[in-house]
Amino acid sequence: MSPFDIPNLETKLKELEEQTTKQEFWEDTENTTKVLSEIKKIKGKYTKYKELEKELNNLLELSELVQQEYDEEIAIDIIKNTKKEQRNLEKLELETLLSGKYDSNNAIVTIHPGAGGTESQDWAEMLYRMYTRWATKNEYEVKELDYLEGEEAGIKSVTFEIIGQNAYGYMKSEKGVHRLVRISPFDSGGRRHTSFASVEVLPEITEDIEININPDDLRIDTYRASGAGGQHINKTSSAVRITHIPTNIVVACQSERSQIQNRETAMKMLKSKLFDLKEQEHKEKIEDLKGEQRDIAWGSQIRSYVFCPYTMVKDHRTNYEVGNVQGVMDGDLDGFMESFLKTEVRS
Repeated sequence: MSPFDIPNLETKLKELEEQTTKQEFWEDTENTTKVLSEIKKIKGKYTKYKELEKELNNLLELSELVQQEYDEEIAIDIIKNTKKEQRNLEKLELETLLSGKYDSNNAIVTIHPGAGGTESQDWAEMLYRMYTRWATKNEYEVKELDYLEGEEAGIKSVTFEIIGQNAYGYMKSEKGVHRLVRISPFDSGGRRHTSFASVEVLPEITEDIEININPDDLRIDTYRASGAGGQHINKTSSAVRITHIPTNIVVACQSERSQIQNRETAMKMLKSKLFDLKEQEHKEKIEDLKGEQRDIAWGSQIRSYVFCPYTMVKDHRTNYEVGNVQGVMDGDLDGFMESFLKTEVRS
């Protein structure tokens, strides 16, 4: 079914809503969660389509009126709103490409700097700012989960969640190694430096996806939380770090006020990481995972950001490139995401 095949969406929505009227529906909590989530997704698509259709019809009616009796103010308003609805239509068309199993989920993002100390740590922080700007522009919520600041500047690592419909569908295009070329602000000689940072993007695992973890396989440590600039410093050991011993996967959370909340969030992060690893290795059970340490291959960057000697951002997977580096760093990533999604569909 096409994401915007309206007659089929209406039929599917009616069938799902009929299920909710039956008594036995509410007794199966796992199925209840799954169906209600599907209803929410379909209603979201349907509402967007109908709102756009309504606005376009209004613009057509206004255009006909202006042709009969010209009004400059209304004509200017029509042009302005036509451009706005054109952008909304392009966004709606882009959403039709988000047909992956977990595309509608929230995204859990982790950024790690590569080798190079302050240079790459500063680059990691620049990427964090870029993604938070993109999320804000697209009306997503950003929730910082874990933050380890650099010694001189930048960050040693950050994990955050982007919350909202299709967050993972868009952000999955950012997974990989990002390369920066610039005149270093930390080099007194004004030399050009190349820095790297890796971006990991995982879908948040929802309740309808079952991940069984043996408690004996976990090592749980607590410590005092301390965020960027120390503003999150907590006098109690509320931060939680969980190590999954068989795979050596480590997750940490210090964003919540209580240790219990941090533990719950860290477990959610661990489930997402284990599920991703399970999918990659095509294993049925968590117990079968090898847990091999995967090195970041700095030579296989997905995108380059060049500040000097010229300005350009180029995606090496799709060959999409722009010259406005500052615009990209301010969160203008839609072109890169769209070209990636179109390439993914063709492949």
